[in-house]
Amino acid sequence: MDTRSAKVLVVDDEPNILKTMGICFDASGFQTRLISRPQEVLDLIQQEKFDLAFVDLRMGPLDGMEILAEIKRHSPETTVVIITAHGSIDSAIEAVKKGAYHYLQKPFDFKELQLFAQKTLEYHELSQEVRALRRKVAETQGFGDIVTHNREMLATLDLASRVADSNMSVLLEGESGTGKEMVAEFIHQKSPRHGRMLVKVNCAALPENLLESELFGHVKGGFTGAVKDRQGRFELADGGTIFLDEVAEISPNIQAKLLRVIQSKEFERVGESETRKVDVRIIAATNRNLDEALKEGSFREDLFYRLNALRIKLPPLRERPEDIPLLMQYFLKKFAKDSAVEISPEAMKALRTYRWSGNVRELENVIERAALLATNGVIEIMHLPEEVRSPAEKPAHTFSLEEVEKLHIKRVLQHAKDYDEAAQILGIDPATLWRKRKKFGF
Repeated sequence: MDTRSAKVLVVDDEPNILKTMGICFDASGFQTRLISRPQEVLDLIQQEKFDLAFVDLRMGPLDGMEILAEIKRHSPETTVVIITAHGSIDSAIEAVKKGAYHYLQKPFDFKELQLFAQKTLEYHELSQEVRALRRKVAETQGFGDIVTHNREMLATLDLASRVADSNMSVLLEGESGTGKEMVAEFIHQKSPRHGRMLVKVNCAALPENLLESELFGHVKGGFTGAVKDRQGRFELADGGTIFLDEVAEISPNIQAKLLRVIQSKEFERVGESETRKVDVRIIAATNRNLDEALKEGSFREDLFYRLNALRIKLPPLRERPEDIPLLMQYFLKKFAKDSAVEISPEAMKALRTYRWSGNVRELENVIERAALLATNGVIEIMHLPEEVRSPAEKPAHTFSLEEVEKLHIKRVLQHAKDYDEAAQILGIDPATLWRKRKKFGF
């Protein structure tokens, strides 16, 4: 908000103070309204809306505490500052507890008042933005835990909602942290299968022999260490949905068995010849480009086309800049349930300009950490991780070689348009970059 569009109310029964403040605010470009009779404020605040109000504490017949209460009742979005003399500091602090933003102590000089007013306006703008974001967060609950106002993401969720009623396999593509698992949950909850289980499997987390057992189960003695029969994830998901995360990482052997389940709904447990049948809807996800995996021959073409009945690509957070402040407010509400935590203008600027290579998951982790550190109720720039607040703040010689590599990759990802360009800048192939991102957790 420009000072020229900001409306300021000044209430003080001392003519000299009132005149001085009026000159100061006019010189700063504010639209200023001066009131010397506090009782006139009662009607005025019901007719006009003010962004800021500077109210003297000691007045008659109404004092500053009473005026504060009336402004909060009739114009709660107005940011109020209490003007106080040195002997009334305790009362001014009490006013802050009752809703005033801060107090201004007499005497003050011209420049001090201008700077104080500018800081108050910045706080007011931030408060307005937070209110607007809270309203938007409330409006997004139709998508479960997915918070967005991005047009592309809304179109994606609309498509997911429309396909949920079918048994069609869905392939979710997107960078790490873009919300593929949440979209899978959204599809399952919108589907006729929502009364049965959604079973999740991270295909990259287990070696081939254990993943096969995890998916299809095993019988006692089926392999070394199999001391009893075990039901697989496909059996657990019977009648429901199975979510196969990082599906591009499964081996050719398991790819063949997965293809069979999709085609015939049949499988055998490891070490068993009995054929079992399941009715499972498959949602697969990958943060790799499966088209590249097909060209390399590491992923079966027939399996790809079975999984790819519907392909949904999730945009990275850097392509959803309008969602960043919205998500920040959502995560603050999530992690600071019992207290009101705000973000300072400096921290807000850093969070908005950062490119979020780890996407929504990285933003969530940063806000959770910052909310924990903000013991005074305000997230300052010092509460943000080094790579978010300023890569240049800390000299490189204080880092280990691994930390330098991690920071350098992060910085390149901040400026590259996509992962292929980042790999080219770094002088490594995309697969190596993918492995390093996985190693460093972004």
